[in-house]
Amino acid sequence: MTLFKKYYFKWFVTAFAVTLFFGCESNFKEIQKINFSEFVPSSDADMVNLKYTDSGRITAVLVSAKMLDYASVEFPFTEFPKGIDVTLYDKKAKKTFIKSNYAISYKGTNIIDLQGKVKIFTEQGQTLETEQLYFDQKNEWFFTERRFKLTDPKGVSNGQGIDFSRDFKVINSQKITGEIESAD
Repeated sequence: MTLFKKYYFKWFVTAFAVTLFFGCESNFKEIQKINFSEFVPSSDADMVNLKYTDSGRITAVLVSAKMLDYASVEFPFTEFPKGIDVTLYDKKAKKTFIKSNYAISYKGTNIIDLQGKVKIFTEQGQTLETEQLYFDQKNEWFFTERRFKLTDPKGVSNGQGIDFSRDFKVINSQKITGEIESAD
């Protein structure tokens, strides 16, 4: 009988230890889930066609295959992982076109970061190509420190570092090579 009690006692201790082990494992995983916050977008859209207006006038049209909005994070932003195609309209309905392979818009600063084969061009024939370009929406100002190619009806120039107004009327460039007619 003593042998049976020892065997029964060992079986009971083993069963209790296994139950306790799996019970703790389950609780540990639950605690890990509580402390883990997933970084997921608050909204996700495919085939986006947004029209921005000001006083009933269209100021911009943005088209993108994918938009991810992270509005609920500490520094909210909107990401366009498949690129964007934007048309900006000035007050006289003149258009400026922007294309890039990727874009991210930071809501707190109103800065848009355009990346990957960025191309901006106007109806007047001015074109700028670079790998990364920032757009300050509030001041309607573009800038980059990357290499660029600027094509204008007056000539072509290359350089590194440029900033310019949305309508290309004011251009400040650094380290530039090429030939452009000056407006005398």
